[in-house]
Amino acid sequence: MRRFLLVLMLLAVGLPPAAASESGGLKPFGRGSWKPLLQAHAGRPTLVHFWGVTCGPCKVELPRLGAFMAQHPGVDVVTIDADLVPNSEQPALAMLRGAGLSAADNWVFTDGFAERLRYEIDPAWQGDIPRTLLIAPNGEIVTIEGMVEPATLQEWSAKHAAAK
Repeated sequence: MRRFLLVLMLLAVGLPPAAASESGGLKPFGRGSWKPLLQAHAGRPTLVHFWGVTCGPCKVELPRLGAFMAQHPGVDVVTIDADLVPNSEQPALAMLRGAGLSAADNWVFTDGFAERLRYEIDPAWQGDIPRTLLIAPNGEIVTIEGMVEPATLQEWSAKHAAAK
């Protein structure tokens, strides 16, 4: 019972339990994760996609992003499971595998107060998914709310992957 309460307390303050970070699956995205994530991909064209297991449009869009990643190895692809409904790791990993995104930099929100995570990423973000951020090598960010058109990704990639 004490262990259960400890895990609940850790999740409430945004710290993942050790088992989540050692599982080898999704990386835990908590308070303070956004800046190091950006630094890890600095100077490279990076697509960051926010999605969720319970998001219908995400189920259509993830395979498109998997195909895009396979065709554009010069673009870093990051996925963040930001579903409002907490998901277990296995369904999320299964969706990513099925979409061809296993090799992407895959994360999951681990803070029970997701609003603070969204605010860290973009103070104007209200939680809508899917949501895609296209980050140019110079740090310029284009935000796309809803599903992103493949032609938009192709055009952005042609401009920024060649510019590195």
